[in-house]
Amino acid sequence: MFRLTVRQLRADGLRLLLSSLAIVLGVAFVAGTLILTDGMRAGAYARAGAFDRHTDLAAYAGTKPLPPSLVERVRAVDGVAAADGELTGTAGVVGADGRPVLGYAVLAAVPTDPALQSYDVVAGRLPRQPGELVLDEATVADQGFRLGAPVRVGGSGGPARPYTLVGTVDVAGTSRDVGGPFIGLVGADALAVGGEAGYGRIMVAARPGVDRAALADRVRAVVGPGVTVKDRQAILDEAVEDAVRDRRQFGLFLLTFAAVAVVVAGFVIANTFAIVLAQRTRRTALLRLVGATRGQVFRAALAEAALTGLVASVVGVLAGVGLAAGLGALLSTLDAPVAGTLAVTARTVLLCLGLGTLLTVVSAAVPAWQGTRVAPVTALTDAAVQPARRAGRVRLAAGALLLAGGVAALVGAGGTGQVPLVAAGGVLAFLGIVLFGPVLVPALVRLLGVPGRRLLGVPAGLAVANAVRNPRRVAATATAMVIGIGLVSAFVVGAASAKDGIERAVDQRIGVDFLVAGIGGELPAPLAGELAARPELGVVHEQRSHVVDGVELRAAHPALVRRTLTAVDSGDPADLAPGAVLVHRELAAAKGWAVGSTVTLAGRPFRVAAVVADDGAALAGGRVPRGHVVDVIDADFARLFPTERGYLAEVEPADGVPPATARAVLESALANYPTVNLLDQAAYKRMLTGTVDMVLAFVTALLGLAVVISLVGVANTLSLSVVERTRENAVLRAVGLSRAGMRGVLALEAVLTALVGTLLGVALGIGVAAGAMGVVARVGGDFALVLPWGRLGLVIAVAALAALAASVLPARRALSRPVVAALGGE
Repeated sequence: MFRLTVRQLRADGLRLLLSSLAIVLGVAFVAGTLILTDGMRAGAYARAGAFDRHTDLAAYAGTKPLPPSLVERVRAVDGVAAADGELTGTAGVVGADGRPVLGYAVLAAVPTDPALQSYDVVAGRLPRQPGELVLDEATVADQGFRLGAPVRVGGSGGPARPYTLVGTVDVAGTSRDVGGPFIGLVGADALAVGGEAGYGRIMVAARPGVDRAALADRVRAVVGPGVTVKDRQAILDEAVEDAVRDRRQFGLFLLTFAAVAVVVAGFVIANTFAIVLAQRTRRTALLRLVGATRGQVFRAALAEAALTGLVASVVGVLAGVGLAAGLGALLSTLDAPVAGTLAVTARTVLLCLGLGTLLTVVSAAVPAWQGTRVAPVTALTDAAVQPARRAGRVRLAAGALLLAGGVAALVGAGGTGQVPLVAAGGVLAFLGIVLFGPVLVPALVRLLGVPGRRLLGVPAGLAVANAVRNPRRVAATATAMVIGIGLVSAFVVGAASAKDGIERAVDQRIGVDFLVAGIGGELPAPLAGELAARPELGVVHEQRSHVVDGVELRAAHPALVRRTLTAVDSGDPADLAPGAVLVHRELAAAKGWAVGSTVTLAGRPFRVAAVVADDGAALAGGRVPRGHVVDVIDADFARLFPTERGYLAEVEPADGVPPATARAVLESALANYPTVNLLDQAAYKRMLTGTVDMVLAFVTALLGLAVVISLVGVANTLSLSVVERTRENAVLRAVGLSRAGMRGVLALEAVLTALVGTLLGVALGIGVAAGAMGVVARVGGDFALVLPWGRLGLVIAVAALAALAASVLPARRALSRPVVAALGGE
């Protein structure tokens, strides 16, 4: 039986070629992901703790930063050889062209004591005194900076000022490599630039021979409660965990999409073996007739699947190496912090070979078992392929129930705000489509074929008849497309809905010409005041808030506050002035406050000018209960919370000042602040929605492989059906069907099958997106379902064109044999 299995595999190798391609693509995705992430993880391990090579102990801040005076006290502890404060934050570099250097910049306080310095210096040296600076070598090379030259650096602490560049360092692959510049300053300068009151930790180097545990106890006694002291091993363990955490999450993210591709490949493989084994009905019956048992036939089919899966998996692993290299190169061009080389480990190779082989065997198991249910007498019949069995009533009933349950779960998700209901609804609906497919898919094929029959006549009728001839087969082929298309559609609709909600929120709450936004952090402290002092600017409002005793106090500007309100219960918001506040409806009701009441906020008395309402959706898990908000004029807020900073400032030109003039003034003022962006409303919307577009493009690209595999399934099913219908096609050609007509029949059959799978996938994706948007709207945010018909139409059109292309090879095969030879073949 084994020799027979090998011979059958050789004889039917071409029939299994396309299903093998599905295995190759699925395994390549998994192998590429593991190879890439293993390399990234190895690089992260190698650079973990790169900045603690000489650190024996470290004291970590709790809720408050560690003051510089504490560093001196730790330095004086018996047994301490060196101690320095360290912080990491964000800042900005002004480039050689006078513009901010792009990318998120990491600011760090560099130890000045050589006993603690662990940086890899490429050129020059590390800073030793205030006014000196080191940058990463990539930024220095890109900007053409020279050692000894001044480089302007600024952050939340104030405008940019020049520092002398004394060296360049290599931080590639470390926790301080995030795709933008690295800025290293001495502690005092780092605190000033970052606007920080203290350090995040104090690094300690011990004297030789000092007991580390005893030293740690002495340091704990000095730093006091609320400060955590860690020894070297704990520091390195934490550094390793931090280094690999993001890589692990990225790997899981990619493997999620690889799993989708593998599942789709499983559908294609199962359908392929079902067709191939059905075409061997007489051959299987002959084996039974000469004495082969059902068990032997079953094991032979599984052995064939295992050999096919193993060979395809080997090719998939090799393709995965190329895929990992390509993905790594793509991430590098996007300035993603990718460290390490490709790592092809024995674990990855064995895992992928086992996965591909097991996937093929499991997918072929049910078709193989069904293929053994061939009576020996079948060998005496003339039919090469037995008529297709109808789907059982139990299967159809279960499918209908699952489909109805999935739809109900998706509808209920929006009303309850439960994320698990969205996932459960999507899975149940998909399983319902799988089980109910033998009825649903042929019915949709017939429906979509109506226009074709009217326009194209007989060829279209033949295509529809061929497509629905085997309901299980066409259902399995279309269902494979539902997975990938459904997920793509869900992300497309979800992205369009999210962007629409963001843009509407901006329109409702932002009514000014210009916005100044912090890049990855708060706005510099003196910026708002500096802008407010310019006569060309009429309104400058920094959005800030602070929570005191369960009440959120928000900075407000009299000219802008009405924009955020939906109702005024009493009083007049125009009375907002120093010493007066606007109290929101829910807080006023809870506290018994009314217009004219004197209330105490943050220890100071204020008069209630109006009771107002903001009926926007409240965020779940917000800092305060819904409506427990008080609007305070900017000047009063600054007096109450002078250190509180915001991330966004709204700016309006003064009366009579053209927007172009105001923009020029803003650009001039912001030239000294490399950590802020100047935006108009359109640019602000693009900034907020740009991430959505980027994620959509990335996800669509990852799901594209699953769609490609499902289209391979369409081509595979059509190719095997052509072999099955050799005589029938020959008869059609003999009675007058032209070669072009035959191509049209096969093309329309492929397109109809793909369109049904695509439309079901789009419908499922819309349902999942609708449930998800309902959950988001209930949890917090003004989001509604938006259907981007253009993009959904593009998805359908691309699927139809791809199916058309998939019909080319089957059509060529159908026309390759002369009519007389085809009539004489089996």
